[in-house]
Amino acid sequence: MKKNIAFLLMTISQAYFAQNNFVIKDGSKQFDAQVSVFQCEDGTCSGEGIVKLIDKKTKKLFQTLKSEDLYFQLNQDQKPSVNIIQLYNEQSPLIFDDFNFDGSEDLAIRNGNQSGYGGPSYDVYVFNSTKKQFVPSGELTNLAYENLGMFQTDHKRKRIITSAKSGCCWHITTEYAVIPKQGLQKVYELEEDAQGGEFVTVTTRNFINNKWISKAKKYKINDYYKD
Repeated sequence: MKKNIAFLLMTISQAYFAQNNFVIKDGSKQFDAQVSVFQCEDGTCSGEGIVKLIDKKTKKLFQTLKSEDLYFQLNQDQKPSVNIIQLYNEQSPLIFDDFNFDGSEDLAIRNGNQSGYGGPSYDVYVFNSTKKQFVPSGELTNLAYENLGMFQTDHKRKRIITSAKSGCCWHITTEYAVIPKQGLQKVYELEEDAQGGEFVTVTTRNFINNKWISKAKKYKINDYYKD
């Protein structure tokens, strides 16, 4: 019995010390983030992760959130980045932003690589002013799993922007508006279809006055993709 207890304590101790700990101070105006992740090897961290949000003013623990796979790369300073969203490139483990444009800071936490083409996926939490805590958003989380990584936000136009693709030659950019107390409303699509080889068909769709207005135009690929 004593041997079993000793072995259990040793296992717990090893698991604890296997945690890799980081502090992110520059991601949020309100919170410092204490991040723990199960393993880091050759500049890549992954596995079960814990994010503790510490109130900058009171220095007290505000909330603890978890990720099944807090996957991220370490930068040159051997630290995780924050608030970086680059299509086909770096996407940080934590994204602080006002995703639903209600004036409160929200948070997305990396959870593996389950979005399109094995890209980053995120669990998205929005701040609930009644509960005074971050709560999961199913709609926003789905966007961060079903497209090419984390979505972008356009605060000036109050739009959420996603990107998706199929193979090399079909891409679509979709914009959503956030309707208070209702949720997301798709309002715009830009589809680029170059599957024919020589030409690309560009189709725009706008949701105006409760109906979709669609326009399509064909370009030579070399003219359209000059950059």
